[in-house]
Amino acid sequence: MTKFEQELKNNNFLCSHCTTCDKLVWPPSDFCNNCFSDVVWKPVSRFARLIEFSRKDNEYFCIAEFEENIRVMGSIQNSSNLKINQPLFLVKCDYDGIERFVFEPVLTS
Repeated sequence: MTKFEQELKNNNFLCSHCTTCDKLVWPPSDFCNNCFSDVVWKPVSRFARLIEFSRKDNEYFCIAEFEENIRVMGSIQNSSNLKINQPLFLVKCDYDGIERFVFEPVLTS
């Protein structure tokens, strides 16, 4: 199991960060995919924005974007009146052979 998967299993969303290029490395890796330098692991903000969403029966699924370049697929709970670019909050992440991300919409006034 990779560090990324182990951290997801513990409900921690981390990504590798290249200190040479000063960029998040996505997909996460032990080396920068640009300059091949070593990386450090940093927490990713749990706030994302809704890129796309779909519904099957009463379940909503989405593509969410973190930190302006990390996109993941996940499910949305408490999903009424969804809008593209709406803020989302990552309430749970996990790993059981595949990555799992669960979001809730952030209510704005």
